[in-house]
Amino acid sequence: MTGLFLLTLRELSARKVVVGLFVVATIVWVAMAFALQLDVVDGSLAGARLFGQETTDGPSDLDAPVLDADGQPVLDENGQPITEADQLPFESRSLLESVVFGAQAFVAGAGYWIGIVLALFATGGLVAALSERGQVDVILTKPISRSAVLAGRLLAVMAVMLALTTYLFGAVWLVMSIKSGLWNPRFLLAIGAVFGMFAVVYGVVTLVGVWSGSGPLSFIVTLGVLFVSLILAIPTLQEQVSAVWRPVVWGGYHVLPKFGSVGTTLVPQLATGGAVGSLYPLLSSFAFGAVCYALAFVLFSRKDF
Repeated sequence: MTGLFLLTLRELSARKVVVGLFVVATIVWVAMAFALQLDVVDGSLAGARLFGQETTDGPSDLDAPVLDADGQPVLDENGQPITEADQLPFESRSLLESVVFGAQAFVAGAGYWIGIVLALFATGGLVAALSERGQVDVILTKPISRSAVLAGRLLAVMAVMLALTTYLFGAVWLVMSIKSGLWNPRFLLAIGAVFGMFAVVYGVVTLVGVWSGSGPLSFIVTLGVLFVSLILAIPTLQEQVSAVWRPVVWGGYHVLPKFGSVGTTLVPQLATGGAVGSLYPLLSSFAFGAVCYALAFVLFSRKDF
């Protein structure tokens, strides 16, 4: 398995995939470093610019209500909506904190959506390549089980994605913390959510790649699953469809990964240090990914090459 792990890393390096992804990540955090201009005087924000726009004392993203797994506002004991700012573990929620945490939430959200899709595009064909004649013939002649072959390939992909996510989020956190003087280590918890959801989504890539042997098909099917999951996550969808289709909508929402819910709710909550709501979208997505990987390993071990 170690040999397949190293072979996959060399293959990614030869394709310039790793270099390309890290170059994009570097551009993102460098752009963020120049885009966020803070004028901090004695710990207070005297002025701020984000992508050239002046920041004022008006409402920020932290005034938005916290949403549950179904997209409904979470209420406190008095029946009032809980906002993102209410969840911040800081006694003083200044404009400086609002700007910094809002920028961190923006970067975390962009890194979640764009990073996962780019990583899928860059690595989506690696599993399907195991079925190609010539490559699979050489690999299967080695004294190694088929499960170890597939596991070695997957571990290399996951290692690259974890390193990429840690590098991007860590650099953004470090730059913004140094510039603002606000150190929010909980921002780094978003790394786990982003990496975890990538692993879930890559389960679909793995299953379709093992079954079809086609990299493009596995990527297309994965994008289709993500698109359907976004549609099913619309809070009022069950009310808009006929009663005949409501069980299908309900079942599809709970079975498929909650890609949109995690990206729009959980990741920003982690990035801003806010209280984390329901973990059901993340945990149910993990269950879906585990089933995909289990089926992929069974299919790969029984496949006739």
